[in-house]
Amino acid sequence: MTETMIRPYRTSDRHAVAEVCVRTAAGGSDARGVYSDDLLMPEVYALPYVDHAPDLAFVVVQQDADPSGPLAVDDGRLVGYVIAVADTAEFATWWEREWTPGFVARHPVAGPATAADPSYSEDALLKDGRDPQRMVRGLQGGELETHPAHLHIDLVPEAQGQGLGRRLVDTLRAALAARGVPGVHLGYDPANTRARAFYDRLGFVELASHTPTRPLLGITTG
Repeated sequence: MTETMIRPYRTSDRHAVAEVCVRTAAGGSDARGVYSDDLLMPEVYALPYVDHAPDLAFVVVQQDADPSGPLAVDDGRLVGYVIAVADTAEFATWWEREWTPGFVARHPVAGPATAADPSYSEDALLKDGRDPQRMVRGLQGGELETHPAHLHIDLVPEAQGQGLGRRLVDTLRAALAARGVPGVHLGYDPANTRARAFYDRLGFVELASHTPTRPLLGITTG
């Protein structure tokens, strides 16, 4: 039987985190090959987080799994994570200063179109990578005070349905509470109805800025 544990993120996990991100980025399904570069999704929705706040990243590792392939890490196979920042406004400022210049240099224009033709186009993805203030503009004033943190959580399909998502969120909430952060928010693909059901079960509620096309949920850390 596979032994699975949740542990703090290590810098050596970075590649595997990017791999989990792209394997779950198409509304919870595999997004490999959807864009011209498989690193685009991780460079917007995963890697800036672990670079900025590695102490608020926690990963799921199958310890006795085959330690080879793109999900391999020092102690097994990384199959999921939760990543977060404690202060969204501060993170957006850091992103503009530290992440955007390199991102633009690596991805100056959209690459060749793929057969996938995603509704979230590569042009839109590049725009989001260059515009971190979108994370602040999408919130009403008071939400930055009540739910200043935000998170992303992903598990590959084989790791779902085992209670690991709840454990990841609880681990993160405890870490944020220890810092005095009152609440955390998240957005999700509105087409991902399974994700919404999961968040509802955990106790996330719709925030004032929530809309059907731009969902925004929050939960306290206490």
